[in-house]
Amino acid sequence: MPSALLPSAAPARTLAERALSRAAGAPLLGDNAVELLIDAEAHYSAWLDAIRGARHRVLLENYIVRDDAVGRSFLEALTERARAGVFVAVLVDWVGCLGQSRGSFWAPLRAAGGLVRVFNPLRLGQSVGWISRDHRKVLVVDGVHGFLSGVCISGKWLGDARRGVPPWRDTGVAVRGPAVAEIEAAFADSWSTTGDPLPDFPRLLSAAEPAGQVALRVIATQPSTAGMYRLDQLIAALARKTLWLTDAYFVGLAPYVQALLAAARDGVDVRLLVPGNSDLALVAGVTRTGYRPLLQAGIRVFEWNGPMLHAKTAVADGQWARVGSSNLNIASWLGNFEIDVAVEDAGFASQLAAQYERDLENATEIVLAPHRHRALHSTDAAVRSSQRRPARVRGGGGSSSRAAVGALRVANRMGSVLSNQRVLDSVSGGPMLATAVALAAFATVAVLWPAWVGWPLGGIAAWFALNLAIASWRKYRRHQRHRKPPPDAP
Repeated sequence: MPSALLPSAAPARTLAERALSRAAGAPLLGDNAVELLIDAEAHYSAWLDAIRGARHRVLLENYIVRDDAVGRSFLEALTERARAGVFVAVLVDWVGCLGQSRGSFWAPLRAAGGLVRVFNPLRLGQSVGWISRDHRKVLVVDGVHGFLSGVCISGKWLGDARRGVPPWRDTGVAVRGPAVAEIEAAFADSWSTTGDPLPDFPRLLSAAEPAGQVALRVIATQPSTAGMYRLDQLIAALARKTLWLTDAYFVGLAPYVQALLAAARDGVDVRLLVPGNSDLALVAGVTRTGYRPLLQAGIRVFEWNGPMLHAKTAVADGQWARVGSSNLNIASWLGNFEIDVAVEDAGFASQLAAQYERDLENATEIVLAPHRHRALHSTDAAVRSSQRRPARVRGGGGSSSRAAVGALRVANRMGSVLSNQRVLDSVSGGPMLATAVALAAFATVAVLWPAWVGWPLGGIAAWFALNLAIASWRKYRRHQRHRKPPPDAP
């Protein structure tokens, strides 16, 4: 067990190990080798090499496979292996691939004998069932090589060198050893939700052999299981020195945020790295509204300066690390199919911690606005966190106050360039103003053009009514079939 996370006594370590296993719903597996993969180029190279070297089976599960140069390179490699007699099964998500690739994209692979399924497409009889998504990014080759990550199969992750756009920042792992069987089992579970299960594969002797000395847990969560959520909560409670988090779409539930606040107030160095420029601007806006309580508790918050930070990682006390597809939000914790590894190894954790520190070199720290009287007497007050509430700007409706707000914002931006820090001031009510404008616009439309509101609401009600009726009819038919006696019954 990670000694830095736990008290030194052996009974306490045993108790904590049991707690981690129960929280995650996953046992601790030893004798593995784990390689850290940074950014898409390293991922695609390792993934394609493994696929092209496959001899028995290739199992690929990804949220997005895009019809572009990257997606076609994977399609060609998979098709070639299928033609060579290798069992190839691909599972993609319906929402993730919407507008990215069509069914015709997979025609060559299907013609070569490969299997392709789409997870949870929109269908009648499920009013909101489509909300649950397969957000996993998994590749298993021959039961020997396992990969899981936050990287999707799309050229977007590579950036655009011709336009000077850097690649997206993302993280994954390559695994060999006994844990690969757990990754393959996770694929089999999600595959079985879309139709007939996978055939029973013969277990290769090389798959059962020790590949290294790393102990880890494979945490494959499904809707409402919350294994990753329980583990994240427990690690926040067990961390004694450091807890460094990277997340693409952080919208923490209140109990988890409270766990982070408690850890920080107890002296744990808690850090959160999130995107500065997100592909989901609405989520980024929600994330920023939660900065203040984190900063007031002493948690350090950083925004990535590149085009997009898509990694989902955690490292605690230099002994424990998590990498995978789960974001720190309710969709990943409770709604989606996700998969992560929790690695309990000082060597791997130190690698991830070193990468975290390198990432912070390309990030801007967010700090609270200093207290007014401190700002008058300290040259560096604008770049230090303060747990005091910043002074209010009086006369908020006047032109002088608006000028002061503008000047403060300009100063903050200049300071962020010089110090790599940005002040979180209290005079910006952007989210509240945007909400007020949206509500005012809705009220105006509802009053002046009520049909524009009534028709969409009526359509939503009709959609739910239709799906509930279909679901009820299907349940009734199943019930009738179970009640019907067999033909030869007396």
